[in-house]
Amino acid sequence: MTRTLPARRPANPCFSSGPCAKRPGWSLDALGDAPLGRSHRAPVGRAKLARAIDLTRAVLEVPATHRIGIVPASDTGAVEMAMWSLLGARPVDMLAWESFGETWVTDAVKQLRLEDARVLTAPYGAIVDFAQVDFDRDVVFTWNGTTSGCRVPEGAAIPADRAGLTICDATSAAFAQALPWDRLDVVTFSWQKAMGGEAAHGMLVLGPRAVARLESFVPPRPLPKIFRLTSGGKLIEEIFGGDTINTPSMLCVEDYIDALLWGQSVGGLAGLVGRADRNAESLDAWVRRTPWIANLAQTPAIQSNTSVCLRVVDPSVTARPAAEQAAFAKRLSTLLEREGVAHDIASYRDAPAGLRVWCGATVETADVEALTEWLDWAYAVAKAELAG
Repeated sequence: MTRTLPARRPANPCFSSGPCAKRPGWSLDALGDAPLGRSHRAPVGRAKLARAIDLTRAVLEVPATHRIGIVPASDTGAVEMAMWSLLGARPVDMLAWESFGETWVTDAVKQLRLEDARVLTAPYGAIVDFAQVDFDRDVVFTWNGTTSGCRVPEGAAIPADRAGLTICDATSAAFAQALPWDRLDVVTFSWQKAMGGEAAHGMLVLGPRAVARLESFVPPRPLPKIFRLTSGGKLIEEIFGGDTINTPSMLCVEDYIDALLWGQSVGGLAGLVGRADRNAESLDAWVRRTPWIANLAQTPAIQSNTSVCLRVVDPSVTARPAAEQAAFAKRLSTLLEREGVAHDIASYRDAPAGLRVWCGATVETADVEALTEWLDWAYAVAKAELAG
């Protein structure tokens, strides 16, 4: 171990898991075409919103059968809009293996008070066994646990002939992981995760089965205006053509369009997934050769390639009380923040103590590689302090 400062530094120290790093080369000049001071319902505003939707479809390879809408309140708003509008028609399985999945469980059980909600959970570092899920019920789950670094593995057992709807929170998976659109009836995400966009805007993708449910089911509860997706028993199609329910920021819309155009320039979905995979593989290579750290995910098949969560496994640290272990992990992130080489990489407040490094496509692999040298440095400093 060395306490000498590493020679190279990440060119971009932003490794936050949301809002995430801006795309390489980004500057405010990219937003020069934003129609500021104009109504989002004017032709120029509608055209921008429609373009954002069209580019989303192109980059994510969303089939023409699915509607895409821009909705308020980020991914949270999109998930809750889906839950409040769709759940209650049949029993539901609520799956949770990290804090946001647990939030959706709370909404279903305590807020919506669904009478036939079955809750399936897994601890941090694992995911629910999909073989135990009943897809004849509606199913609500996160694809990639942002606070646990665990994702649904490829080929998860979601049947094509399911009777229930699948409602998937994909906010830290979209643009970094391939999603099986034919097996997902509702998909939600936000701009500020994998594409490094700005906050407060969510995306709601509805498959044909979800639309059919919306047009045939009247929820047994009042729906706030921002949750209403139907009028007179029919889907409000305008929402999915660029007519937003509330006023969007045209500056944020322009920024999202810029990110999507960049995504196309690096090879579309395949290019974005490849960039995230390379970043995660670079970090994982360091983890495998470093004895004091480990991935929180228990098996490689469920390791995230975006929100990579790490835990300290040095026995001299793990033998100490939990509060001291948490303080040690926090000290690592504080040292790196102070040096300006890694911002916002402490684990999420509800997750096990450790580190969380965003490896999505807007991050450069060279910056991940440089970060690992600083992680070694921070550990050496913190370990020396621990020894007194």
